[in-house]
Amino acid sequence: MRLTKRKIATILRQHGYKLTPQRQVVIQAITSSQDHLTPAAIYEKVHQDHPNIGLVTIYRTLEILAELELICKLHAGGSCRSYTISTPQHHHHLICSNCGTVVDFTGHNLSDLEQRLSKESRFRIDGHLLEFIGLCQACQKAP
Repeated sequence: MRLTKRKIATILRQHGYKLTPQRQVVIQAITSSQDHLTPAAIYEKVHQDHPNIGLVTIYRTLEILAELELICKLHAGGSCRSYTISTPQHHHHLICSNCGTVVDFTGHNLSDLEQRLSKESRFRIDGHLLEFIGLCQACQKAP
């Protein structure tokens, strides 16, 4: 089940954050989309109706939401990031290197690999991100 705007607002307040009108608009933009959105896409979505919201406000709000694990951050290569509402189940991503399509996938337990890597490297692993980059079906078929 996806987090709702109301649940996110409650969690923000519980952690001492104010629910400013600007944050509400950014949260609405994210919760109303099924897609992974870049900060620029969020800005485009909200700026038309709320021209007083700047890109810095969007980045700050995303930083807070990511810190509280309310949104999922996708590392799409280089410094490009996109975001979507977190799901209760840990998931990973398939990313099309041509069109940018993102497919979430779940059900693959990596805990055995994490434990082995931790033991072999003596590295304390606190989490992981798994992203596969390739071509989606539509881009494979395109000339």
